[in-house]
Amino acid sequence: MQPGRRNYSKDFKLQVIREIEAGTKTAAQASREYQIKDNLIYSWLSQYRKNSNNAFVGKGNIGSSEAKIAELERLVGRLTMENELLKKALAQIKGVVR
Repeated sequence: MQPGRRNYSKDFKLQVIREIEAGTKTAAQASREYQIKDNLIYSWLSQYRKNSNNAFVGKGNIGSSEAKIAELERLVGRLTMENELLKKALAQIKGVVR
């Protein structure tokens, strides 16, 4: 990273874009208010308009990390349901055997 270079969060970039697209601010007004070069704002707008779902994912790791987390959460949910089913089946078997 270069000295003096600022990083902006995805949420901040989306907030600026929403303000511009809603018409509450122009890019020039947002540039002055947030002390950001207007070329940077236009770059954000371009990225967002090309692919709003994957805009501002960082160095490419965040999108794949989020996908991996979602997959693991689905797996945990499925295994939890299977575990509950097996517990119920075992309880029924124990009740029949006695």
